[in-house]
Amino acid sequence: MNPPPLAIAPADRQAFAALARDHHRCLLIYARALARNEATAADLVQDAFIAAWRNLGRFDVTRDFGAWLRGIIRNKWREYLRHHAREVDVDDATLEAWESRFAQWDANRGSGGVDLLESLDECLKHLPDAMSQAVQRFYYLEEPGESIAIALGIDTATFRKRLERARHALRSCLDRKLPTPA
Repeated sequence: MNPPPLAIAPADRQAFAALARDHHRCLLIYARALARNEATAADLVQDAFIAAWRNLGRFDVTRDFGAWLRGIIRNKWREYLRHHAREVDVDDATLEAWESRFAQWDANRGSGGVDLLESLDECLKHLPDAMSQAVQRFYYLEEPGESIAIALGIDTATFRKRLERARHALRSCLDRKLPTPA
């Protein structure tokens, strides 16, 4: 016998949906950093949203919603690791550093500040095409560097240098666009 559906007010559904949309991209990045795999990251975020929805009544509204969801993702990741012993766990110090960085991003976004991901997208658009292709293929499409070099008709060392220059240009662009943390 199936349990009865939860009776949740439409306003709560809308509020949850809005919060989920606002945090989805950052949560995917966070989960991707943990899992180092796009599909696993998407699963972790989806599982976290389901868990958050089911436990919405337990959420302390005085806490940060993004931090709460990142905590759920961390727990889902640990659960995943227990079932997949070959995966590499992320140490607690790294997790704390990531949590601090993501909390800064949330605070910046919540205060009407500049969104890091939007700024990164904007900076990527201003890169020369050769650099932009290198970044997109390597980081977004996760193609191996050797394959990208062959496809672009360049030497592997040239590709690595191009990627290094692209990262430097993106870092410089972001430094100009984003406020310095206090």
